Amino acid sequence: MIEFDNVSKSFWTGTQRKVILDGASFRVEIGNSLGILAPNGTGKTTIINMMAGLEKPDEGTITRTSRISFPLGFMGGVIGKHTANENARYVARLYGLDPDYVESFCRWLADIKEYFDMPVATYSAGMKSRFTFALMLALEFDIYLIDEGMPTTTDVEFNRKAGMILQERLANGTMVIVSHQPKTLEKFCRTAAVLRNGQLYMFDSLEEAKRLYDYEAHG
Repeated sequence: MIEFDNVSKSFWTGTQRKVILDGASFRVEIGNSLGILAPNGTGKTTIINMMAGLEKPDEGTITRTSRISFPLGFMGGVIGKHTANENARYVARLYGLDPDYVESFCRWLADIKEYFDMPVATYSAGMKSRFTFALMLALEFDIYLIDEGMPTTTDVEFNRKAGMILQERLANGTMVIVSHQPKTLEKFCRTAAVLRNGQLYMFDSLEEAKRLYDYEAHG
């Protein structure tokens, strides 16, 4: 479970204060994947980072009682001067897992050939996405955090393998996915929320959330 209790978060942009959350309270329960609809620039990534513990709220408390993933695509835990091999083994040790297993899993799924033994800083954006996604899937979590859906990769075989494994993980896990596109959420989430004016409005169905979201966007 992840619970936000009266959480506020804002940033000073240099000209004005941008409010991300304003005294928001909500809960993500295990077994009930949640989609969050929010236009670009409203703080989707900030909310995901707060769920992961990468950013702190200005006020209020965030309670985590489950194993929560780092956000999909998050590169903060990956060190550019080290190889994918070194990074995979280091992260495995952090999570108390078998480094040999995590390395071989990432090597197989990312399938970046000899680049796996070269510094991550030398990778293309697509190779980095494949490696970080493979790393997230190598570690089993209760709740997976995803910002704007699948990584940007044109590799059909990777998308097929990663999508299949993600579905397996979700059979036993839970997902929080934030996006500005309702279509991104349809595949994974039964319940949804809309981020609007610093509040997260929770709905029992994606259809209800889409109605408010569409009204906000076009009304």
